[in-house]
Amino acid sequence: MFEDDFDDEEWGPLDETLSRYEEVKKGESASILSEEEFERVIEYYFQNSNEEQAMLACDIAKTYYPFSASILLLKAEILTQAQKYGQALKTLDEMEQYDNGNLDAVLLRSDILLAQFKYDQAALWLEQKTQQYHGKEKTEILLELSDVYDESEEFDAVFDTLKRVIKIDRRNEEALQKICFWAEFTGRLEESVTMHIQLTDDDPYNALAWFNLGAAYQGLKLYEKCIDAYEYCVAIDEKFEFAYRNMADAYMRLKWYEKALEVLEKHIEIAKPEDVIFEAMGYCWEKRKDFAQARQFYRQASQLSPQDDGIFYKIGETYAREKQWEKAVKSFSVALHLDKENASYCMAIGNCLMEMDVKSEALVCYLNAVRLKPGNKTTWVALIRGLYITGYFEEAITQIEVARDHCGDKGDFYYYHAAALFELGKAKEGLLQLEKAIKMSPTRVKMFTDLNPEFLLRSAVAELISKHKKPGAKDRKTK
Repeated sequence: MFEDDFDDEEWGPLDETLSRYEEVKKGESASILSEEEFERVIEYYFQNSNEEQAMLACDIAKTYYPFSASILLLKAEILTQAQKYGQALKTLDEMEQYDNGNLDAVLLRSDILLAQFKYDQAALWLEQKTQQYHGKEKTEILLELSDVYDESEEFDAVFDTLKRVIKIDRRNEEALQKICFWAEFTGRLEESVTMHIQLTDDDPYNALAWFNLGAAYQGLKLYEKCIDAYEYCVAIDEKFEFAYRNMADAYMRLKWYEKALEVLEKHIEIAKPEDVIFEAMGYCWEKRKDFAQARQFYRQASQLSPQDDGIFYKIGETYAREKQWEKAVKSFSVALHLDKENASYCMAIGNCLMEMDVKSEALVCYLNAVRLKPGNKTTWVALIRGLYITGYFEEAITQIEVARDHCGDKGDFYYYHAAALFELGKAKEGLLQLEKAIKMSPTRVKMFTDLNPEFLLRSAVAELISKHKKPGAKDRKTK
């Protein structure tokens, strides 16, 4: 009820009203303030956080206008703000004797019950009141009811209540925006599709309804259908930003990167620049293997979000894909500087240094990765592989045992153990480890042969791999 602005043209300057109020308060005025002037004074004090003076003004006004519903409602709002809920409810009871149909009073009582965690009472109160109101006022009560159900975590009831709002007012923006979220949250996407198909049939120029239909299809992974819905949405409202965002995401899911770029470029034309949009464009160019273009957009994203380590990591990945190891290291290092606890960044730097033949520094990076994530198999594999490539075969075996303590038995560990043993000339032990590896992870055998293709020249190794190859694998490969 409180307004931010006072209409001086209608009621005169506020200073004059306040001055006259002071005279009334002191008993020095021969005239009294009108009911509306008292309201202005009360609102002024309340908005300036002077609740004590606002309450005093209410009490003085009540002596002149004892049956004023608006003064009583103001008093109830002030008491609510002060968390004096019992007094506020009594004031509302008194007010309703003079005005039983005031919507603000209905919503305020609901707010008080919510503040007291009396969710059932608040819901029952609002449900009863929906019978007394129609049209816009009824939708306001139902929207308040949906908030009550949200607070009480009755999420399906939130969805159902929003449906009731849209049934009354199919263009209700608040309800349409909210139901899009709740359809996904409650898993009622198919119901949302049915509802919004009906809405768009009845009201084909309802952009929000088309958007919600697209979002429901997207949640169901029906990407081509969702794109069609978003196309209708932007045809009606060409500045509907989120439709372009979601459409681009759908195109990316379908791996139609050129189409995604077209949509993202349109988004840039109509909306303020955002890091997520530039990052998405970089991703599309990266998928199209145009790494220079990808970097251009990733850099634009980093300018808008300079503390986002993930963007610098992506820039580094584009350089690594082009085997520009030094530039990749620089980008990965920026990412690591921003997030010093990220093991993936340590491994990425280590991989580049290994390619640059700076093996000792690479091993330090792998050790840091293991320190940061000792329970992660990937970090151990990176370290063990680094030790193997560097020729530290015995140390690799030692670290494999430590890795098992942290991660348990993994097929990868057995493959590296076997490879290290073969390099040390311990072929018999190597074959035993290789057999365990193949039994545990038969599909990972290529990792072992990639470490040293000459292993396949050993007849015992070739026979062992052939023996455990799944029947029919050769035929499938031929086909």
